Amino acid sequence: MNENICAISTALGVGAISIVRCSGTDVIDIVSKIYKGKDLHKVDSHTINYGHIVSNGEIIDEVLVSVMRAPKTFTREDIIEINSHGGIATTNKIYELLLENGCRAALPGEFTKKAFLNGRIDLLQAEATNDLILSDTDESRKYAISRMDGNLSKLIKKDRKKLISLQSELEVEFDYPDEFDGPEMTNERLLKSLNIIKEDLNSLIEHASDAKIIKDGIDVAIIGKPNVGKSSILNNLLDENKAIVTNIAGTTRDIVEGSIMLSGIKLNLIDTAGIRETDDIVEKIGVNKSLEVLKNANLAIFVLDNSEKISDEELNLINNTNINKIIFINKNDLNSNIDISKIKSSNIIYGNTINANGLDDLKKKIIDLFNLDEIKNNNYNYLSNARDIALCMNAYNSIMNAITSVNNNIPYEMIAVDLKDAYDYLGEIIGEKYDEDVIDEMFSKFCVGK
Repeated sequence: MNENICAISTALGVGAISIVRCSGTDVIDIVSKIYKGKDLHKVDSHTINYGHIVSNGEIIDEVLVSVMRAPKTFTREDIIEINSHGGIATTNKIYELLLENGCRAALPGEFTKKAFLNGRIDLLQAEATNDLILSDTDESRKYAISRMDGNLSKLIKKDRKKLISLQSELEVEFDYPDEFDGPEMTNERLLKSLNIIKEDLNSLIEHASDAKIIKDGIDVAIIGKPNVGKSSILNNLLDENKAIVTNIAGTTRDIVEGSIMLSGIKLNLIDTAGIRETDDIVEKIGVNKSLEVLKNANLAIFVLDNSEKISDEELNLINNTNINKIIFINKNDLNSNIDISKIKSSNIIYGNTINANGLDDLKKKIIDLFNLDEIKNNNYNYLSNARDIALCMNAYNSIMNAITSVNNNIPYEMIAVDLKDAYDYLGEIIGEKYDEDVIDEMFSKFCVGK
């Protein structure tokens, strides 16, 4: 925690500027050894200062140095950012000089980790910082910013405050019944408070899938037999010739991917190899990949040929797929030989890829299936990290145990144990209580320099 760290915070390459960031108690002393300009010890905090980086009398670069003194900084330590001309050699040289003069190379995410450990941000806000960097849609950016502002953390802290208050009342009442002068705790009053917390946690759990959609998009597998038009659908949706299209069955032997924006959410489209029995080893590998993609997808678009009878293999695959699915019956410009009566889905769309007929209906169906318009209009108080969701479910289960105990007239001292467990689980979400190995693993996924 007390070490002085530094890192290159911009992408290393040719560009207008590069930023090398330092944080620690001695970084002003360290940078002063290689900086020629105003005395950095005497400049005002949060100022930008012109000068040069020098080494053994040689000017390395003309720079602007930002000085930010603790505690009003991201890490709550002194921070210096050296803005140099962009370029690999120049940036690396400044970085090397900092390492030679007392800084240590920062680990991935170490600046944000310092901010967390120094109480500048909580764990949800730290996660959101990385999500903001990785966001590639406007909705994912809004989601990350909302969590960085602490909106979700406030909700967690509000429920923790309720839990500690209830727990304290129960413990005082059964430990010092003669001295307790507050309102009498009754089962009815306790249940009312617990049900409010239960609804808060249930809402977080129910909207977890929405958060994943906002962050990562929807993985869409385009599935069907060879030559039914899967690649044509992909190309039409992407508005480019991403996949090779021929009238030869088995042309697509590997997955082909692309993405589009739909109602502000990213669709990760995956065109798969045609699924059929085959003796071709390469094609068989492609078929197995297709089935693996289907297993991990959020949505399957099953493409059928309107001019052919549906096979038992197709019917079995469609009816035994338990994720969201849409049946796109392609080639509706041809005479129909398909019987859809045995298909266990009402999400059936007719169209053809010659004139892109039916693709607008397909997009609208996806919006409806995933309530994309509703997701955009809701607030962004969602949990998205698998660890956070698991902890929230544990807290929810503890509350449910407490509610069951109240209904069964279990002594309050036993109920207080469940309240304490729920309080601790929620504390782990925001980092009030944490395991060091979990924290190290989490920040290791951040980029260096953040």
